[in-house]
Amino acid sequence: MSTSICPCGSGTLLDACCGHYHSGHPAPCAEALMRSRYTAYVLGLIDYLVDTTLPAQQAALDRQSISDWSANSTWLGLEVESSEVFGGQTEHAFVTFTARWHDSTGEHGHRERSSFVQNAGHWYFIDPTVQLKAGRNDACPCASGQKFKKCCSGYFSS
Repeated sequence: MSTSICPCGSGTLLDACCGHYHSGHPAPCAEALMRSRYTAYVLGLIDYLVDTTLPAQQAALDRQSISDWSANSTWLGLEVESSEVFGGQTEHAFVTFTARWHDSTGEHGHRERSSFVQNAGHWYFIDPTVQLKAGRNDACPCASGQKFKKCCSGYFSS
């Protein structure tokens, strides 16, 4: 059992916080998933980062780049500004945050408003860097059973 404080900034122990999700329990909300993904970068848990990305995008992820960024950065902190959930047949959410890190080129901060979708009891990150080939009338890549235009289309461009 880890007695270290979770890197996500919650102030709780890693095992009782993000470590719980890393060990296989689904995150209960988009903010918890986002925090656990930040912690996965800190800990080098590349499989977790891939597994918590929208399944339709996972094959197109650059695992080596993710691994390199994780390993070659000193992670300095996470600040969550807001979390907005949009209920419905398929829940969607936005989480706005700033992540800070240091690497060979200096100290950095990145503010982002990330999109998330829940399907079958699991939240997934919608990666804006991975283009999906889904037309407005195609089945949504989140596997909700709805057409793309009625489900996730507005969350891929935010």
